[in-house]
Amino acid sequence: MLSKVEVRGAQGNLLTLLLEDVVEGLLVEEIEGLDPVKATIVSSSFATVDGSQYQSSRRESRNIKIKLGLDPNPTEDTVRTLRKRVYDFFMPKAPLSLRFFMEDGLTVDITGRVESCDTPMFTEEPQVDISIINFDPDFLNLTPTVLTGSTVSTTTETLVTYPGTVETGIEFTLNVNRTVSEFTIYHRLPNDEIRTLDFSASLVSGDVLKISTVTGNKGATLTRSSVTSSIMYGISPQSNWTELAAGDNHIRVYAEGAAIPYTIQYVTRYGGL
Repeated sequence: MLSKVEVRGAQGNLLTLLLEDVVEGLLVEEIEGLDPVKATIVSSSFATVDGSQYQSSRRESRNIKIKLGLDPNPTEDTVRTLRKRVYDFFMPKAPLSLRFFMEDGLTVDITGRVESCDTPMFTEEPQVDISIINFDPDFLNLTPTVLTGSTVSTTTETLVTYPGTVETGIEFTLNVNRTVSEFTIYHRLPNDEIRTLDFSASLVSGDVLKISTVTGNKGATLTRSSVTSSIMYGISPQSNWTELAAGDNHIRVYAEGAAIPYTIQYVTRYGGL
């Protein structure tokens, strides 16, 4: 169950909302849009074939709707002052971030922009209806997970158990301690499908290679002698920009010769609360 929501505005101002409790005259009456969002599925049909053929799918933006009751303390506030407090955070088109606290200890963030903030004046029970559009529909864990390992010249795999419900990209960092010209990242998914990412370029001791498979931020950079530059040419065009899937993933970074240390960092993503 959800226990608390924190709203942070663009200027860093913070509003804390406790469920089932009035905080500074504001009471959370309802929050919608926390379930998994609807997917748009594209298919093709053929004149002589029954049914249709799947082509692609994607999830839509998230629309979180919050209904707040206004319960002013007669000695401190009025409905008007409470409205103004709400406007400070939920003025339409304003950017904000929401942090949700679950009773089981999970805390996640999501960002968006205010679509509307309706506060009817002529009503016996004043309330505010807020609509927020979240263009990235996923809830993100606050703390990235960092794993360490070393390249191998065998078939030994490293188990990575991913607790999220939505696939997530990784940031792979290779801390080069010897000359190496190529390596391959093998990723065996929970369904035993194998994805590979092949890298081929000259690396020397002291180099730091970073490869990101995060959607919207894919790329590869090389830091040598404190100078960082793109090294996208080192990644084979046939490579898979792998993403961790929910469940047990197995990673193997294959390179001939002595082991080279690396780290893998990822952010856990949840498609719904």
